[in-house]
This record gives sequence, C-alpha cells and structure tokens, in this order.
Amino acid sequence: MRVFVDGDAFPNLLKPILLKQIERLSLETFVISNKKITIGNSQHVTYQIVELGADEADHHIVEMANEGDLVITADIPLADRVISKNAHAIDHRGELYSVDNIKQYLAMRNLMDEIRSTGEMTKGPPPFGTKDAHQFANQLNAFLTKYKF
Repeated sequence: MRVFVDGDAFPNLLKPILLKQIERLSLETFVISNKKITIGNSQHVTYQIVELGADEADHHIVEMANEGDLVITADIPLADRVISKNAHAIDHRGELYSVDNIKQYLAMRNLMDEIRSTGEMTKGPPPFGTKDAHQFANQLNAFLTKYKF
C-alpha cells in the first residue's frame, strides 16, 4: 500500500501526525501539489510538484493510485475518482470515504456548489482545529491497523 497526499490544502496540524505513521510503518508516500509543500523529512516521502492548474494534482494522484492505496484529501471529487479505482480516501477531518458513502458526499457537494452559483451565501465548514486533527489521527490509525498491519 502506498499513501498519496493531496498537498495543496493539507493542514499543518496533520503533518506531524502523518509523518509519525509514515516513519513507524515505513509507508511509501507521495505528496502531490502545485507548489512546494513539505510534511517533514523522510526517506519514505517523495514530493512531486505538478503544473499549475485547477485539478492537475488530482489528475496526477488518480493516474498513480492503484487498488488498495490510500489518498488523503479534502477534495470529494478526487476521493470519488480514487474510490472508483478501489483505492481508499480519508479527508482531513477523519472521514473515511467509501463506496457506501462517497456518492452521498458528492451529491451534497454538488448541491452546495449549485446553491452558491445562484448567489446564495452559504456557511463553509468550521475552522480546522485540534479536534479535527485528533479525529484524523484516530481514523488514520484505525485504517492502517486494518489494512497494513
């Protein structure tokens, strides 16, 4: 299993959490982004910068990900694409996307996009905080326990 990180919006609070697991389990990890991003120094982490463009990092992750790999992203359409390849996806707040729930998340995201496109003001998600980081850490640990060791 390899890990792919959608790096452009990866929260700083999660970097040490992820790096600790990468080191502990020697996880081959790729951080894909449009600009220089670092989660820390590790022989197990490869950083790849892709061309500027709205979904260039997403396309690269989808091309590289294989069945059983893990993608860490808050991008629901990207999560949907990797799940269709029988890979796994976890978001920054600890939500494990799956075949059973991804279409529901995608439909809600698309509905909210449609509402915003009409000029309606909607509230975004609450600010990312330590509670979210704990939920991510717990979900990542549970996932790695189940699928890696």
